Amino acid sequence: MNAAIQTNIARLQIMKAKVLAALRKGENYELKTELNSEYRERRKEAVRRVIANMTVGKDVSGLFTDVLKNMHTDDLEIKKLIYLYLINYAKTQPDLVILAINTFVKDAEDSNPLIRALAIRTMGCLHVQEVLDYLCNPLSKCLKDANPYVRKTAVMCVAKVFDLDANVAEENGLVDAVRAALSDSNTMVVSNAVSSLAEMNEMSPQHNVWRLESQSISKLLTAVNECVEWGQIAILEALADYAPKDEKEAENICERVLPRLQHANGSVVLTTVRLLLRYESFVRRADLLARFSKKMVPPLVTLLSSEPEIQYVALRNINIILQRHPRLLSKEIHVFFCRYNDPIYVKYEKLGILVRICSERNTETLLNELKEYAKEVDVEFVHHAILAISRVGIRYESAAKKAIGTLTELVETKVDHVVQDVMVAVAEILRHYPGKFEAVVPTLCEYIDYMAEPQAKASFIWMLGEYSEQVKNISSILNSHIESFMEEEDASVHLAIINSAVKFFVKQPQKGQTLVLKALKTATEKCANPDVRDRAYIYWRLMSADPNAARAVVLADKLPVEPESVDLSPALLKELICELGRVSSVLQKPGSTFVYKSMEKAGVPLDSSGMGQDDAGDSEDGAPGAPAAADGGAIAGGTGATTAGEPELLISF
Repeated sequence: MNAAIQTNIARLQIMKAKVLAALRKGENYELKTELNSEYRERRKEAVRRVIANMTVGKDVSGLFTDVLKNMHTDDLEIKKLIYLYLINYAKTQPDLVILAINTFVKDAEDSNPLIRALAIRTMGCLHVQEVLDYLCNPLSKCLKDANPYVRKTAVMCVAKVFDLDANVAEENGLVDAVRAALSDSNTMVVSNAVSSLAEMNEMSPQHNVWRLESQSISKLLTAVNECVEWGQIAILEALADYAPKDEKEAENICERVLPRLQHANGSVVLTTVRLLLRYESFVRRADLLARFSKKMVPPLVTLLSSEPEIQYVALRNINIILQRHPRLLSKEIHVFFCRYNDPIYVKYEKLGILVRICSERNTETLLNELKEYAKEVDVEFVHHAILAISRVGIRYESAAKKAIGTLTELVETKVDHVVQDVMVAVAEILRHYPGKFEAVVPTLCEYIDYMAEPQAKASFIWMLGEYSEQVKNISSILNSHIESFMEEEDASVHLAIINSAVKFFVKQPQKGQTLVLKALKTATEKCANPDVRDRAYIYWRLMSADPNAARAVVLADKLPVEPESVDLSPALLKELICELGRVSSVLQKPGSTFVYKSMEKAGVPLDSSGMGQDDAGDSEDGAPGAPAAADGGAIAGGTGATTAGEPELLISF
């Protein structure tokens, strides 16, 4: 028996040894062996596998020295992969990166411009202080390289050096070299120089790295026609933040950038629109401003034929533009009609814009279109469509009667959620036009059984009290609501019942006395909500003390109730116009509320007190001054402020 146990123990020990050996010779061990192979193809395949593992999140930092051994190669693919590996692990292995410096310096002087540019780009991306001393000399040479591809890469690398140590970048003349690159013969270098200088300005405003001057304007306007789209965006943004010295220069810049409105890239189009909107304060000629506005329309309409995501971005920006120029797209209302295959978020934006751009001439067309939307199966979309009908009726008195008629037709469908939304919409219109359209109330009374939502019930009961003389069986309707008083949980319904009962009593004392007493007694004795009880006590004591005073209070003339504004505040609108085409315009929040800048990353507290404030350099008439906070092109969800004043969600770059 003991012999059998000893045999089993021996077998287990052997199995354990085999498992440990297998673990020791895992994938990293295998890769280490392959990286040191004498065969070039095996080393190349091993590097590919290392990068593949790194990409999916596996830790391959233990192979750092083995990967470095393969840097001495003429194979551009392997060199790119190894440089990518170094960028990923440089911060965790800063001391070992020094081992690769000689290779970087050698590659920066290679005869192949692709390798020279690759070496400089990688050294900048390492973002390690230890590399900085070795980077400046090769970078200075590359800034004067004969090949424009190397020069354009080098000017972007200067921004990375500046971010790491601004003093080193200035002392070695790197920033001056980038400024000089604005006069380069190659437009690709010019656009990258503009982008690099703008980035350095944002990193460290106190250094005053660059301010666009009138001498450079002509060169940039020439370059913008020849750059790739991202270079065009960088130049247009710089021009948008520039303050022209006089009206003639502003007109010239606007004329020169107008062709950019025809570009296929939506970001180029929106950045050009931003420039034109910001220069409106400099251009005084009404005919030119009208022509510029007319030129904006076709490209904005064209953006709506793009993919849904691009459409959404375009619609959010158009919403901002229309708040500056409400009639800009009034003749293009059909473009914003919802298509059956539009995503719901696009439909919502289109509904908002349809209401904004409609005029008295096309309200009937719009109301007919909205009526069709209200018959859709999507409950939320139907809700927004019916709300849009009421907003059109409130906006134009000439369309109010048609809006009421449309809502009456919809209520006849006897669909629960449609009837409830119609009740709320009609109440909004009646509040805005007191004393008009009350003939619709008896019709709505026929659909009382289709209401379940508190807001719909409260709106309907308010109409009963306000127009009690129009309803024949109002006593029975109010009595049924009073009977079910305690079954309702929403305070707005309780308050509506009390108000309507009091109004009915004041208008028809003989018929309403029993109902009002019943309503007030139920509210004061059985209701637990203090607001409802207080309202009931106030009415009771007021009517007991002075019935005439009660009548004067209850039946006092009321001002028209205006709908809640959906417009941005003037200060926020001005700021978002300066950030048109960025993430800020989509979120409709200033970039400072959700983007960390270098100062904040360095430990300086984020100052959110300037939200919605004008740019520091802007004049009262909206002249562009200091550049607006950049968004970095990253999208985030909605943000809000916490009790400490700090945004809940911040994107750090």
